[in-house]
Amino acid sequence: MKILVGYDGSNAAKDALVLAKKHAKAFEAKVFVLSSLEKGNEDQLPKIEQAEGDLEYAKTFFDKDGIPCETHLLIRGLSPGEDLIEFANENEIDEIIVGVKRRSNVGKLIFGSNARYVIMEANCPVVTIK
Repeated sequence: MKILVGYDGSNAAKDALVLAKKHAKAFEAKVFVLSSLEKGNEDQLPKIEQAEGDLEYAKTFFDKDGIPCETHLLIRGLSPGEDLIEFANENEIDEIIVGVKRRSNVGKLIFGSNARYVIMEANCPVVTIK
């Protein structure tokens, strides 16, 4: 089994790691942790470094329990939701886990929702945690 976690370093994303660890142990799964940035120019260097640090944290989180884990930082110009779906399809992912933040209806309308996109477009089960 292959589990994909969308990870941005937030508390909701950390909760997704905890759930992914439980599922990985139960199903003897490999975990893929993915961070996505839309831009990769020099102005984004601090965000890229932060994302790399967040992914290192995630890798260590799984390694200490002997759970196979790969981390990926994607900077392809896609939204995080699009990156998750494309990665899941390319790698035949069996389950996607994403953390969601509470937003008002207006916030969802104005800013959109990567989690909503993933839920609607995924070809596999999606588990959300808040």
